Amino acid sequence: MRNLLVTAQVKAVDAYTIQHEPIASIHLMERAASAFLKIFTVKFPNKEVTIWVVCGQGNNGGDGLAIARLLHNSGYVNVRIFLADYATQSSPDYLKNLERLRIEKSEISILNDLIELKPTQKDIIIDALLGAGLNKPLTGQYEKLAIIINTSKAKVVAVDVPTGFKSEGQLDEIYNGVKAEVVITFQLPKINFFFPESVKAIKKFEIVPIGLDLDYIESLPSKWKLITKEYINEVLKPREQFSHKGTYGHALIVAGNTETMGAALLNTSACLHAGVGLVSACIPQSGLTALNVNLPEAMYLSREKFKETDLQKYQAIAIGSGLGIGSSQYEMLKQFLHQNKPLVLDADALNVLAQKKALQSKIPVQSVLTPHMKEFDRLFGEHDNWWSRVETAKVKAEEMQIVIVLKNQYTFVCLPTGDVCINPTGNPAMAQGGMGDVLTGIITSFLAQGYNATNAAILGVYLHGKAGDILAEKREVVTASTLAKSLPKVLKKIKLAKA
Repeated sequence: MRNLLVTAQVKAVDAYTIQHEPIASIHLMERAASAFLKIFTVKFPNKEVTIWVVCGQGNNGGDGLAIARLLHNSGYVNVRIFLADYATQSSPDYLKNLERLRIEKSEISILNDLIELKPTQKDIIIDALLGAGLNKPLTGQYEKLAIIINTSKAKVVAVDVPTGFKSEGQLDEIYNGVKAEVVITFQLPKINFFFPESVKAIKKFEIVPIGLDLDYIESLPSKWKLITKEYINEVLKPREQFSHKGTYGHALIVAGNTETMGAALLNTSACLHAGVGLVSACIPQSGLTALNVNLPEAMYLSREKFKETDLQKYQAIAIGSGLGIGSSQYEMLKQFLHQNKPLVLDADALNVLAQKKALQSKIPVQSVLTPHMKEFDRLFGEHDNWWSRVETAKVKAEEMQIVIVLKNQYTFVCLPTGDVCINPTGNPAMAQGGMGDVLTGIITSFLAQGYNATNAAILGVYLHGKAGDILAEKREVVTASTLAKSLPKVLKKIKLAKA
């Protein structure tokens, strides 16, 4: 996995790279501008388009000036520059880049009056006003400038961050900064890019490496991690010669009710297709025909007879999907909790725990909880923003020594160590019922196969999202059942890439 850093740490990495590469700060800025251009020119190849480069007086503005010069040198013929000359001081590298621009391309007009900025919806605006580190809403001329940019309907490409966007910490309920079509950010994504509130400012972000010292980045203390394909390749075990069904564990899925058998079938299907050796479905007898027809590989455990079953023979147990929340479900969950065996708890198991809060102290350590936003708030209290919700998840995961998989487009996997691992895979095509049931089945499968709770959860969310990403390349909508069945192909792709 890769460290994600707060703004102060990123500045420290810049300084460390400048000192130890060594490289002059103006040359590092030039490197960043060149990296920006590689993405920009692919996305916007029309060299006749009018490009407004709007620059502040700090290093973000210096990036903008370097980008403007490189764009002109690359053949873009309508590059215009707007200097937001509102600060009392300018950064040294901003001034150096301004001088370079004047010497090399003096024919480029440099605007100074706010009313001269008149982009149209056919134009592109490069936002290089204010960079990372801002922690309050825009005011004065900056706020007026953001309004002009946003109401122009031009395509906005932000340099590193949109002006007015906080890189980390609770995002303001009302956002008055620049709204970017694309953000091209340097070396590392900002932590807040992964929070749902960021949609007010960002439609899409691209990450470009600029040669910052990677070893130093990873040496810094950070509770925020980004799950990477390299980590997945490292953790995922190959299926060995002479292995057999017993090698890959036996999972128990306790799910479904008379009218919600689909959840149990999706759980069980995902568990099978993610590679478990054996899976038993503890479902109502009314669902047995559906189970036999759809998943003949699965075994059946009578809901009425599970009390007589030795639960220790199962390497992993999941409970909750489509289960219901009556008194019988409460008694069932209580019995599973008293086994002192790690569980995967989802959906109605979480809803029962929310109603019977005394049971929460009985959750075995190393269990995995997979709530969506509403389930999480029912468990641990109402939250009015995602930053505070994730902070609570961090505390609870560490306090209870469990893994909390807080589901969203970018799912937060909160670990017993207090670390938060952010999953980058997944997409809006997956926004359909049943996806959570599939995720629970995948995590349970990996637990049964011998992975610890942390790696089972991380592998589960990554593989779940990756399968959705591959399917979304050819589909506008991805169904949960289709995704579950695609898992073996995705696993094969990952393992081939590893070989």
